[in-house]
Amino acid sequence: MSKPADQEHRITLSEIEQVRNVPGIEARFGDEHIAMSVFRFDSEMLVTPHLAKLVGHDSPMMHLRRYQDDELFDRFGYHASELWSNGRDVWAEEPHKPVESANSG
Repeated sequence: MSKPADQEHRITLSEIEQVRNVPGIEARFGDEHIAMSVFRFDSEMLVTPHLAKLVGHDSPMMHLRRYQDDELFDRFGYHASELWSNGRDVWAEEPHKPVESANSG
């Protein structure tokens, strides 16, 4: 991961940590093509496509509202749902690494 991506990753984790204990808030990481941040609230959505050579907060944010079926809101929603289903919980415990035993002998 490049340094700007590492920095953005740390900034994002720091910001979402503030809402970790708010009921109904979930956050996931994805390894698939994501190149965007999506925040969904019932019939509204904030979508930030991450543009080349820009960190997320320097990229444009779109505020989408759902007015009818199969328009921009539903298309981004479907894409985000697909990525979400394969993502992993940001706050899940790290798997414990096995302790290496000293070689005897």
